Amino acid sequence: MTAWLPPADGAGGPWMDELQSRLFAQRTVIIRGALDDALAGRAAAELMTLDATGDAHITVHLDASGESLEAAFAVMDVIDLLGVPVHVLCLGRAEGTAVGILAVGARRSATPNARLRLSNPRTSAQAPASELARWVEHHLDHLRRFHARVAAAVDRPIDEVAADFAAGRFLSAQDALRYGLVDEVATARGTIYPLPGRSVGFRP
Repeated sequence: MTAWLPPADGAGGPWMDELQSRLFAQRTVIIRGALDDALAGRAAAELMTLDATGDAHITVHLDASGESLEAAFAVMDVIDLLGVPVHVLCLGRAEGTAVGILAVGARRSATPNARLRLSNPRTSAQAPASELARWVEHHLDHLRRFHARVAAAVDRPIDEVAADFAAGRFLSAQDALRYGLVDEVATARGTIYPLPGRSVGFRP
């Protein structure tokens, strides 16, 4: 079967487009760079296409940072709704709202030198004073829902997770394992070491 791939955005040149096409044929989606609406839309389209064309799990290679809650939710909601499990592997970094994509995977891995940072998006708005209060209320509600979804994924109190995001907490791969953000750390030899006492496999 020939895999369908949405039009490339051109980032990385033809070699990156070829790499993405080959990985897509192996049910792998790349989320790399700044997580904006364009990248989130592409990733969501690829995930939904793979869900519709097979029953095997999908792998996401994540190396991204994000400032947009909307872009993060666009990918997170698709992952939640898919009929197949999604494995997320953090290959380089997961920062800001991109952390949410890692958190909601059915199986979550990180390479030993992956960099993770829990941080809230920086936002600004230009609006009349009468509308600004409503915008702030909407943004804070959106942010609370994001914190709640991550808190549920890592099995920690929402207040603790919200405080860590507000503080811009950095996590190594091993820190992320203890935090509950990943289920395992993949070694250079391809072996996977879970935290002692933690089972490896699909999460409910």
